[in-house]
Amino acid sequence: MAVVEAVTSAPGEKRRLRLANPATLEPLGELEIDDAIHVREAVDRARKAQAEWAAADFAERELHLQRALRVLVARSDEFVDRIVEETGKPRAEALATEIATSCDALQFYAKRARHILAERRVPLHLFRTKKLRVVHRPLGVVGIITPWNFPFLLALNPTVQALIAGNAVVLKPSEVAPDSGRLVAELWREAGLPPGVFELVQGDGETGAALLEAGVDKICFTGSVATGRRVAEVCGRALVPCTLELGGKDPMIVCADADLDRAARGAVYGAFSNAGQICTSTERVYVVDEVADVFTRKVVEQTGLLRQGSGGEFDVGPMIRAEQLAVVEEHVGDAIAKGARVLAGGRRNPSCPGFFFEPTVLDDVTHDMRIMREETFGPVLPIMRVRDEDEAIAWANDSPYGLNANVWTRNKRRGIRLAKAIESGCAVVNDCTIAYGVTESPFGGVKHSGIGRVNGVQGLLGMCHTQAILIDRLGARSEPLWFPHSARKTEWLRRALRWIWGTSLGRWLA
Repeated sequence: MAVVEAVTSAPGEKRRLRLANPATLEPLGELEIDDAIHVREAVDRARKAQAEWAAADFAERELHLQRALRVLVARSDEFVDRIVEETGKPRAEALATEIATSCDALQFYAKRARHILAERRVPLHLFRTKKLRVVHRPLGVVGIITPWNFPFLLALNPTVQALIAGNAVVLKPSEVAPDSGRLVAELWREAGLPPGVFELVQGDGETGAALLEAGVDKICFTGSVATGRRVAEVCGRALVPCTLELGGKDPMIVCADADLDRAARGAVYGAFSNAGQICTSTERVYVVDEVADVFTRKVVEQTGLLRQGSGGEFDVGPMIRAEQLAVVEEHVGDAIAKGARVLAGGRRNPSCPGFFFEPTVLDDVTHDMRIMREETFGPVLPIMRVRDEDEAIAWANDSPYGLNANVWTRNKRRGIRLAKAIESGCAVVNDCTIAYGVTESPFGGVKHSGIGRVNGVQGLLGMCHTQAILIDRLGARSEPLWFPHSARKTEWLRRALRWIWGTSLGRWLA
């Protein structure tokens, strides 16, 4: 939904926002803003419910995930209808990226969390008279604050990981797409999740700030760098862990030996899927000069085939927020003023009533332009020509962001080498935008793109406190290092040190 305007509230009433469909601008009702008192009460309910949920065995938690999966499959058409209504994205896109990916997350963690979080015995290389067990325990109550671009997936996926680890969850979805938050709540309620284990609070930045201060045990935040900094500051003061996914300015590198047909199709999909509103969207292209003309021509041809609209079959929907549409217009206008050429699009779509910006291809761009330095988060593909791969890498790394990247070459070894040279948390060779959707893959950024990882083993462990338990094997009256200290003990330690780490045999045995 697009937030159209705040509604004037009488004294003592909750603040409200009036909402509209971003594709048609038709009204979609109003959203009441939950205040700090409501948020604290939700966190209190979650904390009371969490202890019993954490005490449940994995079989019970897995059962709720499997029930939720069956509900999601059975109600998938209804869920897609509601997601499309508040985002304007194509049905196929909603089904693939919101519903199918969520189904995979539910099944993946239901099947694998038990093994990932199992108590483990770790053999010790030196203290052979001890045993070590590593235990993963839930953190408590996890606060999750999610954005509007993939409002269902980005709310459900971290919730699944937190719940299967034994935590309770308080979710605050974006005020721009609140119905997707309601869908997550409906899903867990229908799956029979115990009351209080999942709590939903609705609202804008005021509600999110209240959740930060409400005493949760971790915050998972997806959104802007500016807001992410404020989240990190609050969590830092409280010594509460946080995971921050803060967007990117993802580069695409096209080598001279790339399959240009596939690369061009990948560039168009990577830049224009979800109207470019993906943190892993391709936001800038560096193509080796000797193939730049052919590659650019193919990109323009593919862009010309795209259908933009809101009904029937179409490929590219609207911007979800009017504010983001304004950013796209500013970036494109700045690029044109500084010498960029528009090869396709370049303006709002005059045939559509909502927040539509035409899929846009720009040539002759430079790093003096905002379009190559700031996150655009819209359907714009700027193309910059480079001498060779080394120059491409240099420009790719000339950014405060480092979330995702993609490299295109027929030589897989070259692709891996170049991917490793890019300063990013994720990289893809001969594909694009898929890093978050691969459930086994840890996802997150470096530099201003965030802190921590979600998904896979690393993401699931991030929902836990890892406890190390050491057990004595022998039960002797005393230990060699216990009191009293003596010259004899000091000499014994000196000899042990020299033998264990000062001889090749000692180092091998240790």
